Amino acid sequence: MARLAREYKECDQHEKAYQSQDAVFVARKRAIGNKRQKPMRYTRNVGLGIKTPDAAIEGTYVDKKCPFTGNVSIRGRILKGLVISTKMKRTIIVRRDYLHFISKYRRFEKRHKNIAVHCSPAFNVKDGDIVTIGQCRPLSKTIRFNVVACEPAINAQAGKKSFRVF
Repeated sequence: MARLAREYKECDQHEKAYQSQDAVFVARKRAIGNKRQKPMRYTRNVGLGIKTPDAAIEGTYVDKKCPFTGNVSIRGRILKGLVISTKMKRTIIVRRDYLHFISKYRRFEKRHKNIAVHCSPAFNVKDGDIVTIGQCRPLSKTIRFNVVACEPAINAQAGKKSFRVF
């Protein structure tokens, strides 16, 4: 608990509306005799053996769809995939490759699915990275997953559409 901010740090203001975390009251009175004070940044442990990133604890971003600082719980499936697009704001496209068995020929065929995933500002994700994603409630029309961990790309020259199973 040593990393939690005791004094208020202004949140990043990049939107038209004032950005503040829902769980933190900015204008609270400072009690002089009170030994234990609540931190001025709301963070939580999502569970399932997932470590809360340092950028979520020490950062100044506001994201209500972030599993570490917002109002989203991770439940259901935990998947891994390859990042193929980071062109949207706080949304990435993850490619999942798998093998499908054709019983008539007794062979496998390669298939893939692209999944739209919400990416918190706590993660610096680039194309080619391997991300771990967790299922959550529907965040929009197509987004039902959230990034919970990121591994940097080892060999970026392998290509976006090459078949890789994790």
